[in-house]
Amino acid sequence: MSGGGTPWNPYGGGRPAVRRLTFGRLFNPIAVARAVFTPSRPDRVDDPVVRRAQIFRTVVGLAAVTWMLLSYGLAPDADAVRDDRFDQIRTSLIALAITFPVAVTVFIAAARPPNRRLFLRRAGKPAGALLALFVTLAAPRLVVGLGYVDENTDWTASAGRVLLLFAIGAFLLWLAPFALYGIVQSLVHVFRTADLHETVPPLLATLLVWEVALFDVFRGAYDTVPFAVPMVLTLGGPLSVTALALWELRRLRTRYGITLRGALLR
Repeated sequence: MSGGGTPWNPYGGGRPAVRRLTFGRLFNPIAVARAVFTPSRPDRVDDPVVRRAQIFRTVVGLAAVTWMLLSYGLAPDADAVRDDRFDQIRTSLIALAITFPVAVTVFIAAARPPNRRLFLRRAGKPAGALLALFVTLAAPRLVVGLGYVDENTDWTASAGRVLLLFAIGAFLLWLAPFALYGIVQSLVHVFRTADLHETVPPLLATLLVWEVALFDVFRGAYDTVPFAVPMVLTLGGPLSVTALALWELRRLRTRYGITLRGALLR
């Protein structure tokens, strides 16, 4: 422990302790999202250079796809761009929902005891982050599907309905920044899989981005634009993520002595 009570990070200096959620902080959607979607394992390597590279990769990727959608008329306005991004996020979530348990199961099964049992215990927080985002994105539709919100609803019919209207409005206002921040953090931290092991996020991110690229090819997402553009967009993202993942794995190995083989005790 350091003099100020901060957990000591043996891989790169002290890291501020994770702030626990109190009752008051539950009303802050960003604080709750940070607790749900960001890795918190105390002995995890938290390399600021890697973190900046991950953020840069996420921002550049989103900006490039947004520019393409507007430049080539695939999206007529900002609302269409937003809808397209959420469609791609939904696709990524579906791919991740299938890939995540398979990849994590393979990773844990490949590890030798005692790390196998250790990784199994650690898998709870990444799985919880993925489940939280699914529930968050489904919540508005769930409210409508249950019949709480309808165009024919008379909200002034009773005091109870007025209170319900305010409650739903407050919930959705809280949910919007929670979801947006959660999506960004999920992209950057690959659903906090660093809590499982430091080598998992770059490996899982590489696998996921190639899956999404292949899905875009099969559904003809960019068939109406010049040939070179979909080639750049389809291959540019996976290749850049793969290059960043290889660089991150190399940095973990050369700077901190952390390798996939070491994690699996192979």
